[in-house]
Amino acid sequence: MTRYERYADEIADLIGQQTLRPGDRLPSVRQASTQRQISPSTVFQAYYLLEARGLIQARPRSGYYVCAASVASKAAPAEPAPSQPPAGSTKVAISELVFEVLGAMRQRELVPLGSAFPGPELFPLPRLARTLAAGMRRMDPKRIVEDLGPGNADLRRQIALRYAVQGMKVDPNEIVITNGAMEALNLSLQAVTQPGDVVAIESPTFYAALQALERLNLRAVEVATHPRHGVDLGALQAVLARHRVKACWFMPNFQNPLGCLMPEQAKRDLVAMLAAREIPLIEDDVYGELYFGRHQPPPAKAFDRLGAVMHCGSFSKCLAPGYRVGWVAAGRHAQAVERLKLMTSLSAPVPSQEAITGYLQQGGYDRHLRQLRQALAGSQARALRAVEKHFPKGTRVTRPEGGYFLWIELPPSIDAWQLHRLALSHSISLAPGQIFSAGRRFGHCLRLNCGHAADKRVDQAIKTVGQLAGSLLAPPA
Repeated sequence: MTRYERYADEIADLIGQQTLRPGDRLPSVRQASTQRQISPSTVFQAYYLLEARGLIQARPRSGYYVCAASVASKAAPAEPAPSQPPAGSTKVAISELVFEVLGAMRQRELVPLGSAFPGPELFPLPRLARTLAAGMRRMDPKRIVEDLGPGNADLRRQIALRYAVQGMKVDPNEIVITNGAMEALNLSLQAVTQPGDVVAIESPTFYAALQALERLNLRAVEVATHPRHGVDLGALQAVLARHRVKACWFMPNFQNPLGCLMPEQAKRDLVAMLAAREIPLIEDDVYGELYFGRHQPPPAKAFDRLGAVMHCGSFSKCLAPGYRVGWVAAGRHAQAVERLKLMTSLSAPVPSQEAITGYLQQGGYDRHLRQLRQALAGSQARALRAVEKHFPKGTRVTRPEGGYFLWIELPPSIDAWQLHRLALSHSISLAPGQIFSAGRRFGHCLRLNCGHAADKRVDQAIKTVGQLAGSLLAPPA
């Protein structure tokens, strides 16, 4: 346990014992640093962690205070109910809706509550630029040809080392570097399906997964998904009995849009269930590094003994947005994925690979990740308080243990698409629930991005969205 985690646990114990009571002010960062003989950074990290746990809250220009737990527990919005998708498979036609939403998000002046990316201010972009320049100066030009297909050999070794830290043995030759995680996921899907096949997806699911199915002329069958625990394995078993599923595309860690996290045993059972039926699992794990707890949750890939899990990751959400460097550890499908990569885009961007390889070799990535996780945890806590305060009565909201999305279920009379367009007129982007379902369901839900540094514009935007939602409430009968 790190020093800041120990200090955070001590304060949590004092709150649990009622030694520190709701409304009590914690020592200032300077006081705590002096009294405990620890650095101000350690105190900040401890306070961010406690804030993410919902135990304390920051008050502007005043300090940190113990939350009014008994009041908050009664007032806080409830959790959304598990989804109940239809039993049949369906052809996907969602792209026009997605393009309309994404097109609106490109405007620089918008507050990006609908974006899929965290705020760029949270990333070490100047240092990455320096490693990019240095890497290109020393690069052997012959590498441009040598690394076609699988990608930079040094980068693949660095990724394999990160798997090893989690206790996973992944051969670097199994890893294919891609143009972001989306290419990794799309290549994986192409490697194991043919047009007309049925693919099982979560409900709701990331809209890019739906677009991939649409592009490849595949059918989707949605699986009931719990907002906290992820895919319902009983529901999945029923789906597999009813349909000839050729692949599953799931996000077990901090799923987009729900933020749910499958328990470790459920991941183990999921891998076993699919292995028994020889169904490949395409695992989207781009948020796996963004956990708020003490330990990184293992991916489903950790329980794969047959090479049937195609584990897809990316540096876009945790280190280098815009560099478009992802990968897939494709197991027994690695050769098929590599050949598809050669047939489509030949290679991931060479300069981007050089930049990230140099950054990882220099060290400091885990320190950056700790700071990023703390910032995201604090941002989520602020967003949850804003939703609780400003959204209409009857609103339900998730409380993820990582990532940077909140899934908000509004009262049934509110149309999220109408709210999305209304928010745009106030220079705020949203992601309405309809784009996260093959059947365009979740019409009164929205995904809210809370992955931004503390910013009054963001706080005000969440307040405005809540007020706009309230204005759309149907009058009582």
